[in-house]
Amino acid sequence: MLEAFLTVTGLVAIAEIGDKTQLLSLLLAAKFRRPWPILAGILLATVANHALAAWAGVWLDQLVEPHYLRWALGASFIAMAVWTLKPDQLGEDEAPVKAGRFGAFFGTLLAFFLAEIGDKTQVATTALAARYGEVLVVTAASTLGLFAVNAPVVLLGERIMRVLPLDLVRKLAAAAFFIIGVVTLIGW
Repeated sequence: MLEAFLTVTGLVAIAEIGDKTQLLSLLLAAKFRRPWPILAGILLATVANHALAAWAGVWLDQLVEPHYLRWALGASFIAMAVWTLKPDQLGEDEAPVKAGRFGAFFGTLLAFFLAEIGDKTQVATTALAARYGEVLVVTAASTLGLFAVNAPVVLLGERIMRVLPLDLVRKLAAAAFFIIGVVTLIGW
């Protein structure tokens, strides 16, 4: 269980660097300038989103025969490796929602939950839950990985974004996903 927790935390954290939800965190921090409600919204949205993703992964693990699941998981990790190499951009239609009377917390909660749907880290959470079969462990680990990368962005903002070599991080994340994909295909 510790191996699963550490692997999921690390992979999700690496995959989140430069991701559109990290860009969203930066935009929300710049817009609201209230880090604690933003962090609380990110945390709650991530727990909800990744719990659903982990549950779906475990459900798929039970639904699909192990032989086919191994090939599907291996291929999905390799696809994640390729996807990780492509830098994310926050589109105009994905800009933070207007918080209006709901404030920074609910605006962040809604924007972050919606932006995470179909995102790399959500797909990775589903695949990792299918591999490890642990909804709670994968949910906690993927939430920790995502939160660990987004919290400094909210708290320190642009200072971090100027010094972080995103291209190198993307390449390392892609290599990690590729290795896990190959190992899964081999059946280790």
